[in-house]
Amino acid sequence: MRRFMTFLTGIMCGALVGAVTVLLLAPTSGEEFRARVQKRGEELREEIREAYDTRMAQLEGELSALRERRNPGEE
Repeated sequence: MRRFMTFLTGIMCGALVGAVTVLLLAPTSGEEFRARVQKRGEELREEIREAYDTRMAQLEGELSALRERRNPGEE
């Protein structure tokens, strides 16, 4: 779990650094930029949701396997 949290922290820090870099170097208008940032934020949120769902499914599968090994035939 600690490694996963470290990974998420890294993603958030990278996104923040990227956003600041874009703000400083973007040759677009404010309105255009806000629209692009909003779209990218939505995409990032979706990517995080997909990664979360994938990891949850994986962990639930591992938990089921561990429970089955611990109590064979009970379920």
